[in-house]
Amino acid sequence: MAEEKAHKKRIPPKSRETMRRWYQLVWHLVWPIFTLIMYPVKVFHRERVPEGACLICANHSSNADPPMICLAAGHKHFIRIMAKQELMDIPVIGWVFNKIGTFGVDRGNSDLNAIKTAMKVLKGGDKLLMFPEGTRVAEGQSGSAHTGAVMLAMKTGVPVVPVFSTRTKRLFHRSRLVFGEPYVIKPAGKRATPQEYEEQAQLLLEKIYALEAEIS
Repeated sequence: MAEEKAHKKRIPPKSRETMRRWYQLVWHLVWPIFTLIMYPVKVFHRERVPEGACLICANHSSNADPPMICLAAGHKHFIRIMAKQELMDIPVIGWVFNKIGTFGVDRGNSDLNAIKTAMKVLKGGDKLLMFPEGTRVAEGQSGSAHTGAVMLAMKTGVPVVPVFSTRTKRLFHRSRLVFGEPYVIKPAGKRATPQEYEEQAQLLLEKIYALEAEIS
C-alpha cells in the first residue's frame, strides 16, 4: 500500500499542456523574487539551450540550483525536473512540483518508475534537468558522476547540455551560471557497455566543470 501511494505521488498531471501552463505561471511568479532579489545570477550562453528535447546536466551545490537553472534558461523552455522523492513528499511544495511536471526519484534504490518517466519525458519532446553527481557537492569537495544521465541520453538520442554554476551560493549575492554546447552521446556499438557508461559519465562531469573557465 505504501509503495502504491509513493508511486501515485510520482505521476504527473495527465495533460502536458496543463503542466506547461502551470510551469509558466510559477516561472513568472518566482522569477522577480528569486532571480532579482534572493539569488541574483549572471547567465552566460543561454542561447546554447536547444529547442525541443534535451537533457540538461549540471553540477549541484545548493538547493537553489534547480530553480536557478530553470529561471536562467528563460521562460520559453519548459523544463521537467527529476528531484529527490523527499521533496515531493513535502506538503504544498510537493503539490506545486507535481503541477509543474517535477517527478521524484528514490535515490536509495533502483527507481525504475523514475527512469521510465524520464524516458517518456525525453521521448515526448521535453527537456529534463538532472544532476549527474546525485547529491550536493560544495566548494572544495569532489563528487563522482552516476551513469543514469548518460544512459538516458544514449537510449533516447537527445542532446546533453552541460551546465556549471558557481558552487558558493549565498542569499542576496550574485552567482554565475553558464550553459555549455549541446552534444550527443552515442555508444560505440549497438549497445553501450557498463565501461562506456562510466567513461561517458566521467566525461560529462569534466565538461560541466570545464565550463567554469567561461565565467567572468
